[in-house]
Amino acid sequence: MSSWYYLISQLPALPEDNTQPLPISEEYFYDLCSRFMDKKALKTLETLSLEPPRKKVRTGSAFLDTFYDWERSLRFMLGTIRAQRMKKDFTVDEGIDIPSEIVQTARTACGYESPLEAELFLNKARAELLNRISPSDAFSTDAVFAYALSLKLGKRIRTFSEEAGQASYRKIYDQILENRAI
Repeated sequence: MSSWYYLISQLPALPEDNTQPLPISEEYFYDLCSRFMDKKALKTLETLSLEPPRKKVRTGSAFLDTFYDWERSLRFMLGTIRAQRMKKDFTVDEGIDIPSEIVQTARTACGYESPLEAELFLNKARAELLNRISPSDAFSTDAVFAYALSLKLGKRIRTFSEEAGQASYRKIYDQILENRAI
């Protein structure tokens, strides 16, 4: 317990405002965790991702399984909605029951005209989920996993900008026009 205290107490609070810089880098975070966590927990930490595997895989953590199930369902629903709009096929794996909360979240996100606004909305929904399902025991492995996912989420959303999005759009659009001319 005391080693968890020393680890958790060294972690700075992550800002909710996406315009503020993150107070800790992922590299420093992993280095810090490597000093306090056992090999099994550290391996799980190092394989954490905001993108869960398509097929359900148990992680050994109820917290992570819950997050991955939610995220997987959200991604399936987003894919379904986008495919329907494009009149394309998108198959969701059998046996997946997508909760109405996730259906509504995906519909709302797909309703935004701006991809950046949609991503900001989804980021907020993910952050709210992490707050809702985070363990009440602040000095646990799952608390460290929750912090790691929040850090990844914060890092990801800070990479988005309207200017970069417009530049990427223009590049892709120009490539499409070039291919049509051939």
